[in-house]
Amino acid sequence: MQHVIASIDSYNHMAETVVDYAVWASEQLDAPLVLLHVLEKGDLPVNSNLSGNIGLGSREALLEELTALDEKRAKLMREQGRLALEDALKRASDQGITDAATLQRHDDLVTTLQELESDLRLLVMGREGSNESSAPNHIGTHLESVIRTLHRPILVASGDFKKPERFMIAYDASPTAKKVIDMLAGSPLLIDTPCHLLMIDADTDTSREQLKEARVKLEAKGFSVTEEVAAGEVEPVINERVKSLGIDLLVMGAYGHSRIRQFLVGSTTTKLLKSAQVPLLLLR
Repeated sequence: MQHVIASIDSYNHMAETVVDYAVWASEQLDAPLVLLHVLEKGDLPVNSNLSGNIGLGSREALLEELTALDEKRAKLMREQGRLALEDALKRASDQGITDAATLQRHDDLVTTLQELESDLRLLVMGREGSNESSAPNHIGTHLESVIRTLHRPILVASGDFKKPERFMIAYDASPTAKKVIDMLAGSPLLIDTPCHLLMIDADTDTSREQLKEARVKLEAKGFSVTEEVAAGEVEPVINERVKSLGIDLLVMGAYGHSRIRQFLVGSTTTKLLKSAQVPLLLLR
C-alpha cells in the first residue's frame, strides 16, 4: 500500500502545518501516514584536524575532548529529530490518526525520498524548512531538488492549515496539464471540492475547446467545475485569481518545460512556489 509521507525537521509551526495537511490527505486518500525526519549528513559536525595548531603537551587530551564534543552534538541532533517525530505523531493522533508510523534517517533528503518513492502516494513538505526564513519569496533549500527529482505528487504546505474548500487548476492544455487532469479525475483527494479551471491564453475557440475537454473529463468523475480563459502574464494572473476567488489550493504540473527553457526564461513552477499565498499541489 502506498503512503502519505510528511517530511519534517525540527518541530515548529511549519512542521505543524505539514502534519495537518498530511493528516487531511491521509484521510482523503485512505492511505497510511508516515512521518519522516532526515538528518542530513551535512548537518552533523565535522571533525577538524587541529593537531598542527595544538602544543605537543596538550594535543592528545584536547583532540579527545573535541571528538567527544562532536559526538555529543551529533547525538543531541538525532535526539532533537526523534522528539520532533514524537511531537508530530501526537499531533496526528490528536486528529484521529492513531496508526501513523515514524521514520528517521541519517542521509540526504533527496536520496531518502528516492528510496521511498515506490511506496509514496503523496509527499507533503513545507515551503520553507523549519529552520529557514519564512520571508516572502523564500523557499526551502531542498524543495526544488525534491520536486525535480521525484515523480510523485507533492503537496507544498505553507501558512496555517485550512481544509481546501475550493481549488484551482492552472491549465495550459500541454501533455503535462492533461496528465494533471487525468490524475485528479482518478483520485479521491479533492473529489468533493469545487474546482476552478483557469487557462492563461487568448480567448479563442481553440482555447475554449481545450478547456471544455478538461472540464468534461472532471465532471464525468463527479467534480463541480467552473472554467475561465484569462489573458496576461501567468504568475500575476494566477495569484490575482487565487485571491479574488478565495482559492485554498493551487494545482498545477511541475516543471513542464525543458531545463534549457527554464534557464533562459525562468520556471513558472519556481515563481509560483515563491509567490503563491496558498499551498500548491504539484503533479508530474
